[in-house]
Amino acid sequence: MARRRSLTSQLYGAARISNNLGSLSSPTRAARRAKNVALGRALGRAGVWRKLWK
Repeated sequence: MARRRSLTSQLYGAARISNNLGSLSSPTRAARRAKNVALGRALGRAGVWRKLWK
């Protein structure tokens, strides 16, 4: 069974999706946003943020 997400988590996720959709108006911004999202997720999976804040 999947874990239920809190309201705050859902609102944060909705804000991120809204920001991603807003950046699609310009091809340059969309490409930059996609690169930043991919890079941030890769760094997060590698544990960089955890190590950075210890």
